[in-house]
Amino acid sequence: VQLQASGGGLVQAGGSLRLACAASGRTFSRHAMGWFRRSPGEERQFVAYISRGGGITAYEDSVKGRFTISRDNAKNTVTLQMNSLKPEDTAVHFCAAGSTMSSDGERYKIWGQGTQVTVSS
Repeated sequence: VQLQASGGGLVQAGGSLRLACAASGRTFSRHAMGWFRRSPGEERQFVAYISRGGGITAYEDSVKGRFTISRDNAKNTVTLQMNSLKPEDTAVHFCAAGSTMSSDGERYKIWGQGTQVTVSS
């Protein structure tokens, strides 16, 4: 599986963005998927994950109620709908694939290249 993230950009606080992660290969549905982010000078932070079938999701506390992760195994894509964006959401956002769901980035072996999200106040 190879991953390509897109959809980042510049948005005002309170706005929305929809990130997409397109996967190549035939094994997408065998992987749990996660979104992580990294701000300048900060450690990588878990954002959300979704199970192989899409029935189980989890979110980092600061994004609960604002972000929604979903996947379409027929189209080999996972998306992150981000609403009510805040300046502190500014970061490079990465999608990742792993054999199990986890908020620990070390559990994910395949990473996309990242897409920049910038939220202005």
